[in-house]
Amino acid sequence: MDADLMNMVRDSRCISIQLSSRGDKQLAREGLTGVQARVLLYIMERESEGASLTQIHKELNFSMAAASGLIKRLREKGYVRVEPCRLDERRKLIYVTDKGARVREIMDSTLRRIPDMLYRGFSAEEIETLDRLQKKMLHNLTLPET
Repeated sequence: MDADLMNMVRDSRCISIQLSSRGDKQLAREGLTGVQARVLLYIMERESEGASLTQIHKELNFSMAAASGLIKRLREKGYVRVEPCRLDERRKLIYVTDKGARVREIMDSTLRRIPDMLYRGFSAEEIETLDRLQKKMLHNLTLPET
């Protein structure tokens, strides 16, 4: 069997794109983009202390203007709220609203369905082999180029 390695690389890329596209369609139903959902998840991870615009800018590598625009749109759509920091009223903290928290439920539900969709018709042995080969491919990508 002569496998076309370049075609296999393209197939892997197509799988990745289609997975991303399915997630984007789910988010679009909620009026969100993938980038907005990423910011929303970041804020959710800091729900107890709140997230600042500066943190979003630095840790997610957005310009301050882009981060500010994202927060503005999320706020307008009702996904986040902004409150003054109790210790420093000049500083604003961003929290997820109940509507924003629903996005996590949607994303989790979508993610739970993906394995069944992707691996439908695979035997246990095929899944184990694919797992081993994917790990080997990922390892190869960490090695220096020759």
